Amino acid sequence: MAIPDFNAHGMAAKYAVLVDVGYLYAAAGEVLLAAKERKEYRVAADELIQSLQKHALERIPGELLRVYWYDAARDRVPTVDQRVIAQLPWVKVRLGNLNARGQQKGVDAQIRSDLEALARHHAVSDTVLIAGDEDMVPAVEAAQAYGVRVHLWGVEPPFGTNQAERLVWESDTVEILSADFLRPYFNRAPAPVPVTPAPSPAQVFAGRTVKPIPKAPVGQVTKLGPGRPHVEEVGEHVAQKWILTRGRDNIRDLLPGPILPTVIDTELLIEAEKELGHSLRPYPEARVWLRDGFWARVYREFDLGVGISSK
Repeated sequence: MAIPDFNAHGMAAKYAVLVDVGYLYAAAGEVLLAAKERKEYRVAADELIQSLQKHALERIPGELLRVYWYDAARDRVPTVDQRVIAQLPWVKVRLGNLNARGQQKGVDAQIRSDLEALARHHAVSDTVLIAGDEDMVPAVEAAQAYGVRVHLWGVEPPFGTNQAERLVWESDTVEILSADFLRPYFNRAPAPVPVTPAPSPAQVFAGRTVKPIPKAPVGQVTKLGPGRPHVEEVGEHVAQKWILTRGRDNIRDLLPGPILPTVIDTELLIEAEKELGHSLRPYPEARVWLRDGFWARVYREFDLGVGISSK
């Protein structure tokens, strides 16, 4: 039986993996696809995270505490992909802000703060840091002062280097993730669908209400469950609201459908139940109708001639 590793405080050794997603994605997109912007490619992030966890398990002593996934979003409202990642076990999504020019704000500060806090509280004996910015150097030095080893991982550059020289110097070990290691998780994005002007919220919601299902008089036998047209209408209404509030780019990430990520499917159900004023969970067929209405609106938004699932 393997003997567990212990840190200087007599506790079983643990390690954390801190990932600057902006660096990881940009560097991998460049070397694999010669891409300059994130919208040019798609990432199987859940599979990539599992691969990084396995890679760390084979190299770092101790037990994984968690993966910290540092990304950014407009007004810190998570995208579809970020919501899915946040549901993964042992993964903590930390969001900075994404400004109008697509620049991340606040991400580096979160990484530095967490790295120092983990070391100061002796939560880990080792950390894997996937980053390239020289701004990380003070946090690396602080963590090392508390006795934590810092293992810097980078992405294979197409030429030269994509990590600050001083960051490489200060880290305890350095490893480069090869293009072959990353290639299975990055694919070029499909051609953008035609853009049509979205109606304003005032145009969509002016005078519109979703009618609640009337209650039957006492003693009257009613049809089990809500009617299909009404449920499909609610599905379309939720889709329209999401397009307006979450943005067309985030909704486009759900295409081509018709399968929704579990976390998004659950949100759709919750939103619909709020609109209807009662639960749909006892009615499996109603959940299918709900998705039909949702996808019908999304396909119209992007001018896609795709039929819905159960007509």
